[in-house]
Amino acid sequence: MADTIVAMNAQITDSLTQVNTQVVGDAPAMSMGNLQVSTSHALSNSGHNSTASQQQGLVAMQAATVQGINSMMAIGSAVIGRESEEVIEK
Repeated sequence: MADTIVAMNAQITDSLTQVNTQVVGDAPAMSMGNLQVSTSHALSNSGHNSTASQQQGLVAMQAATVQGINSMMAIGSAVIGRESEEVIEK
């Protein structure tokens, strides 16, 4: 059986050649598409990360402000008046 040669039809050979040519021709377009998708994904992640960081920073700043106001209100009214006067004068 190893000695038998099978003749291939020319139509089969042509169809395989066309498929291989199409695959080789489509490869650059597919690679550019994959590059664009991965780049847009990375940029989207970057935007999301910066938004989340900004939100967390604002929460921390608001908490610090509340703590400062709470500490001012916990002190006596004379000290509050003195501190308010210093703030106004500056």
